[in-house]
Amino acid sequence: MFGIKQSSLILLALAGTQGFAPNSTLRSIKIHTSITGTTSLYSESTDTIVSPFDNNDSSKDSDEYLELTWENVEKVLDEMRPFLIQDGGNVSIVDIDGPVVRLQLEGACGTCPSSTQTMKMGLERGLIEKIPEISDVIQAMPEGPDLNAEQVELILDGVRPFLKVAGGTIICESISGEGSLQPTVNLKMEGSSASLNSVKLEIAQRLQRHFMLAGLQVEFL
Repeated sequence: MFGIKQSSLILLALAGTQGFAPNSTLRSIKIHTSITGTTSLYSESTDTIVSPFDNNDSSKDSDEYLELTWENVEKVLDEMRPFLIQDGGNVSIVDIDGPVVRLQLEGACGTCPSSTQTMKMGLERGLIEKIPEISDVIQAMPEGPDLNAEQVELILDGVRPFLKVAGGTIICESISGEGSLQPTVNLKMEGSSASLNSVKLEIAQRLQRHFMLAGLQVEFL
């Protein structure tokens, strides 16, 4: 039975392979942990992480609200960009369709596993606070490779050597929902590593970064 120490060793080995950004990924997992309340092997800290986008000033009145225009959206984003830039990322406007704003996260933020939280908990919240006409902020994803078994195997081949050392194997059982809003990759892990949720999380994140599909689900059977 693998404990935290063995799990950490596997993750450190995986972190040394191409396509893994240790600093941004660990930071993202810590942020995700504080939002969801789930347990992460990366951080045992109980400190509350406060979003830099939060503004608790409830004294604003309607005179301080901005109209929904491209220029005003840029103005509000400029106030939040420093927090993205310091982590190697940025954000740009793709489109404004009625009350819906489409943004694209760039740089490290674009491939961060917690990009959805950054978009919804940070950028959307900050924009709606200043521009109440906005009803939704959608993340525009850059185009990735086609979701198929060959591309999934390409990612799995990168982690199999480390799973083998840990006494485990992994195969792609099936892919469902191709072309839908929520496609799913079904994986099956066997052996000692099958019980390590942190390793499963890393594999899922690699697949999500590779295919760049916002709604991609990775299930372990």
